[in-house]
Amino acid sequence: MSTVAAADSKAAAASPRHQQLIVTVFGLYAREHGGALPVAGLVRLLGELGVEGAGVRSAVSRLKKRGVLESVKLGSAAAYRLGPGLEEVFSEGDERIFSPRRARPEDPWLLAAFSVPESQRALRHQIRASLTRLGFGAVSPGLWIAPVVLEKEARRRLARAGAGQYVEFFRAEYADDGEGPGMRERVAEWWDLDALEATYVDFVEGQREVRERWEGAAAPSSASEDAAAFADYVSLLTQWRRLPYLDPGLPAEYLPPTWHGIVAQELFAALRAKLEGPARRHAEAALAG
Repeated sequence: MSTVAAADSKAAAASPRHQQLIVTVFGLYAREHGGALPVAGLVRLLGELGVEGAGVRSAVSRLKKRGVLESVKLGSAAAYRLGPGLEEVFSEGDERIFSPRRARPEDPWLLAAFSVPESQRALRHQIRASLTRLGFGAVSPGLWIAPVVLEKEARRRLARAGAGQYVEFFRAEYADDGEGPGMRERVAEWWDLDALEATYVDFVEGQREVRERWEGAAAPSSASEDAAAFADYVSLLTQWRRLPYLDPGLPAEYLPPTWHGIVAQELFAALRAKLEGPARRHAEAALAG
């Protein structure tokens, strides 16, 4: 096998992680550039994250096939831009990722009920997948639940999927007569809290070195420190950005007392405050060539 072929094979094997890094970089920096980033600048930035050129090509190819990226020109330079409609999707995700909200016990719940004909089984699966990605819990196959704050986001996502007409939403409160399971027990039934807790623990442990590197350190002030901040921040955000979608912001009172979700959120906020600015300075310099 040639050296190039071996590199391409290796890149393809690691491509899912490479794709995630590219999506993070576009989400952070592309919208300020009209949704597009020059190929040369993207390769430079991904190279600093440990992705070789072959890995970038392989990952971009897959993202183009999925409609996430498309090829364009910036003047005479080759570039990639976000696919149609994705800038809106990224903007909607900003609030969920950077400012996740936690519901209170007195807040109403949002119920999503749907019934899809057997002949449209694929649509039924699509609705369930959309609700799962938003963090809804399953009460029964056709009835799902989440904090009411997710209503607008759920309506938009289902409308984009062409499934809005099949789903009805209700705002409700839990009528506990004191004889059956309470809401804390129900939440543990409707969401896999053990798996979610394990994911939060993995995030906190995975960021241990980053936290130790920057905790108590002065704000980055040199080009090399900005480059280090960029690498750590993109990695941090790539690991974090899916977690607010797994956890819909369930009330803390219904969660285990040692819940790592709050610890993880505080850690992300602290590292973001320190790394975001220097990372942006470095990215803008690299994109400018």
